[in-house]
Amino acid sequence: VGRSGWHLDGTFQFRPFRYQTMYFEQAVVGGTTLFMPLCEFYEAQSQETRQRWDKLWMITERREAPVHPLVCLHPYRKDTTMVFHCGRPFCKGWLVIEPEENGNQTILPSEGIQDEISKALDVCFPSIGLEMEWKRGDFMINDNLSLAHYASDGTQADPTHHGLRILHRTTIVGGPETVPRKVDGRSSFKSL
Repeated sequence: VGRSGWHLDGTFQFRPFRYQTMYFEQAVVGGTTLFMPLCEFYEAQSQETRQRWDKLWMITERREAPVHPLVCLHPYRKDTTMVFHCGRPFCKGWLVIEPEENGNQTILPSEGIQDEISKALDVCFPSIGLEMEWKRGDFMINDNLSLAHYASDGTQADPTHHGLRILHRTTIVGGPETVPRKVDGRSSFKSL
């Protein structure tokens, strides 16, 4: 598994993965994974940032190429969550939809918003994030729709010096209720 930036798995599909499992047949020292609870992360932002992010939609660049709302409702808990991928090849740009201005739309380049989200995640990480130091045999079930994750530098360490990291990952797709949807009912749609 590479290091392409903070993300949720499956953002290239209309229904990002509901859950993922991770089983570590072999772990390496320093090969940690960072996790961030998205409701708490969103709530930690300033009101100005939350209002700006509420208007953003991620234009994906892979497979089904959906456009996802950055901020949406968790399909089961009904609290706030987010959908994003901060890896450069996974985001084509950001659509800004201004509902109060008759639906005017603007497209922003991907990098600026990806960098803004990444920096905000890094700032919040010490207070609400989790760094998981894996051990051989560890197993995790992740609510992919509520936790962003990021592989640390150590996951890419030279196996001749640090050993080989062997991770078995399974992703589980949800039903139609897992299509990202905003409070007002607008949901992911086909790319422009």
